[in-house]
Amino acid sequence: MTVDHKKNHLESVRSILSTLVYPLQYVVNLPLAATHWLSESVVTRQKLMDENTRLNEEHLKLNSRLQRFAILEEENKRLRELLESSVELRERVLVAELIEVELEPYRQQIVINKGLNQGAYDGQPIVDAGGIMGQIIHVGPFSSTVLLITDPTHALPVQINRNGLRAIAVGRGQNGVLSLQHLPTNADIREGDLIVSSGLGHRFPRGYPVGTISEIALIPGEPFAEVSVMPSAKLGSSREVLLVWPYEDQNKEVVKEEVVAN
Repeated sequence: MTVDHKKNHLESVRSILSTLVYPLQYVVNLPLAATHWLSESVVTRQKLMDENTRLNEEHLKLNSRLQRFAILEEENKRLRELLESSVELRERVLVAELIEVELEPYRQQIVINKGLNQGAYDGQPIVDAGGIMGQIIHVGPFSSTVLLITDPTHALPVQINRNGLRAIAVGRGQNGVLSLQHLPTNADIREGDLIVSSGLGHRFPRGYPVGTISEIALIPGEPFAEVSVMPSAKLGSSREVLLVWPYEDQNKEVVKEEVVAN
């Protein structure tokens, strides 16, 4: 051992013995190595599963946030359109949201979240960014019921924007169109003509879009034409509407003149 320690004469013997013993060492160490490998595999798989779960949750959250952003973008767009239409109206207006919709064949109504507390009143006109939607028929403290212009019981004084020809637009119900009443067959009307409110009756603002003529039917022997009008307002998709006070300023002026006269 002393000679081997100083001269390394038994190095070759140790190498041979190490080679002979290695298989035994491998077999003895195999269970421990297998256990270690299996443990690492399980831990790695569990980490991958946890990370996959976390990434899926983050993906769902991001998708939900993205959809919310898209909804907010569309809502912002609708509100901008409403504000632009309110500028065109040049009247006092108030934005309201729909809280209920009732679109049956012979009953076309919606409920909005503004009422007496916000100054709403019976007969008040309701519009959206496209045109006239209807008028309030029942007002409560916090909500109001609106009769749409497509309701069969609703009539609206209108005129042809191109030539000023006056008529009455009556709702037809579920098909979402209006009819122009009592127009002679020889009246100067064309498909595509813009129909606007005439302002007669002092209920709806004058000159605001109602719809466009979509069809003109001339029935032999009948004195009047059947004229269909497609509404300008988005009656089936609007989420926000405008309450309009169209003649508030005129009423104030009348009151002032009466006070001065007295």
